[in-house]
Amino acid sequence: GSAGAVSPPAAASKWVRLNVGGTYFVSTRQTLCREPKSFLCRLCCQDGPELGSDKDETGAYLIDRDPTYFGPILNYLRHGKLIINKELAEEGVLEEAEFYNIASLVRLVKERIRDNENRTSQGPVKHVYRVLQCQEEELTQMVSTMSDGWKFEQLISIGSSYNYGNEDQAEFLCVVSRELNNSTNGIVKEPSEKAKILQERGSRM
Repeated sequence: GSAGAVSPPAAASKWVRLNVGGTYFVSTRQTLCREPKSFLCRLCCQDGPELGSDKDETGAYLIDRDPTYFGPILNYLRHGKLIINKELAEEGVLEEAEFYNIASLVRLVKERIRDNENRTSQGPVKHVYRVLQCQEEELTQMVSTMSDGWKFEQLISIGSSYNYGNEDQAEFLCVVSRELNNSTNGIVKEPSEKAKILQERGSRM
């Protein structure tokens, strides 16, 4: 036989044609199967009767979805980055990511939408800082009881400021911050009861 000639089926099977809402996309099986649970992977890798995937006359898989938002989906599968043209709505891409069942992409788009909302709803992010004093043994408790929105920023050891007999407790200043969203109008939510008690104890010392 003629060695070196690739048999057509093998070559053809690597490439997959998709007809998304009337627009053709060409990709490889490897790309489309990047996300094993995704609709696209099931479509072209388990080309079984159970999906009943229709093909058009060119042999492309027919997908009744908006092609506008398919680009970012395909590109994400190709290189793992979320790139959305300025004129495309993130919500549209989210809708498609959910339809194609690409969980990691759904997460990315949601984060992007959240970031954009934060950016547009307020100018530069303002932070409120608090300094809480506490002892070494209270630290973990305090960090774990910090109320929503408070982020742990910094820990400053101020040495042991007192001795009870031979019990030498290290003291720390715990710096926490939170973003001031417009929604809170500068009203800082109070820390939880536990943290309050710890703060009072800290201020009494």
